[in-house]
Amino acid sequence: MTIYDIAKIAGVSASTVSRVANNKPGIKEETRQQIQALLDQYDYRPNETARGLVNQSSRMIGILITDIRYEHHVDIAYHIEKEMEKHGYCSLILNTGLSDEKKAQAITVLSQRRVDGAILVGSTFQCDAVKQALASRMEGKPVVITNGYLDLPNVKGVLVNEKEGIEDCVSLMAKKGHKKLAFVLPNRTPSNLSKEKGFVSGMEALGFSRDELWIYSAPTTLEDGRRITEQILQEHPDVEGIIYGEDLSAVSGIRTLLDKNIPVPEQVAVIGVDNSRYCDICYPRLTSLNNKMVEMSFEAARILLDELEGRKNPEKIMLFSGIVEREST
Repeated sequence: MTIYDIAKIAGVSASTVSRVANNKPGIKEETRQQIQALLDQYDYRPNETARGLVNQSSRMIGILITDIRYEHHVDIAYHIEKEMEKHGYCSLILNTGLSDEKKAQAITVLSQRRVDGAILVGSTFQCDAVKQALASRMEGKPVVITNGYLDLPNVKGVLVNEKEGIEDCVSLMAKKGHKKLAFVLPNRTPSNLSKEKGFVSGMEALGFSRDELWIYSAPTTLEDGRRITEQILQEHPDVEGIIYGEDLSAVSGIRTLLDKNIPVPEQVAVIGVDNSRYCDICYPRLTSLNNKMVEMSFEAARILLDELEGRKNPEKIMLFSGIVEREST
C-alpha cells in the first residue's frame, strides 16, 4: 500500500496524505482523522529512505565494536541500540576487529551508509587511524566514544576513572591482608593501560617500587587466563592476590587456583574488572570493579541524541567506578 493508494481511497491528493503521515499542520481535523484511520487500517509506514533524501537524515546511527564475542562490549551496544530505537533511530552495528586499518574501514562504511552519527565502543578506537578516518569521512557528524576520546570538534567522550578504581582495588586487597599482588593486563588499549597505571600507583602507595611489581599481559580468553595464572603461580608461589584487567580472565584464574587446591580468597584473593554476569556464576563469586557499563551506554546514547537534536554537551564526561565486593576477596 503506497501513499498514492491511500490518497485514491481517501479522495485527496498524495501531498495531503504525506502531510498527515508526517504530522504536518494545515489539514482540517476531519480530513486528518479520516486519512489517519486509513493509514492505521493499512499499516502504512513512510519510506525512510525517501524521507531521508528529503530531510537529509537517514535516521540511522552506527555502532562500532571490535569483537562481538566480547560480552561486555556487546552489552554496551545492546543498551545503546535499544535507547536509540526509542527515539526512532535504526542502528548499524559493525564488528571491526582489533586492527587500526579495519577500524578505519568501518568508519568509511558508516559514511557510505550515510549514518547521522556514530558511537564507538571502547578506548581501542582512540588511535590515529580512527581520528584521520573520522576527520575525513564523518566531518560534521556527531560521534561519541565510550571510555575514550579524540580531539576532534565533532567527537565527545564518556570516560570512567578506572585508574583510581584499580588503586582502590589494591587498597582493598591490602586491607584484607593481601599485599603481594600481581596484575594481569589485557590488550594494550588506553583504558587497560590506565588500569595498569592504577596498579602501579596503588602498589607504590604500599611501599613497593616500580621494578618490584609483578605485571603480566595476556589476551582476554579462558585459555589465556589459565595460562597466565599458572605462570604467576610458578614464578611467584607466594603471591597473595591477583587483579585481572577483565572479568573473564579472573574467572579462569579462580578455576585454576581451585584446581591446584589453592583456597580463594584465604590464600590468594582475586579481583576482576567490568562487574559482568560472570561474577555471579563463578565460585566463589568474583569481586569486581564496576566500570559503569550500563550508565556509560545510556550516557553515550543521550549525548548522541542531544547532538543530533542541536543540544550541546561537554567534550568529556567522567563516570566514577566502584568496587562490588563478593566472595573472592
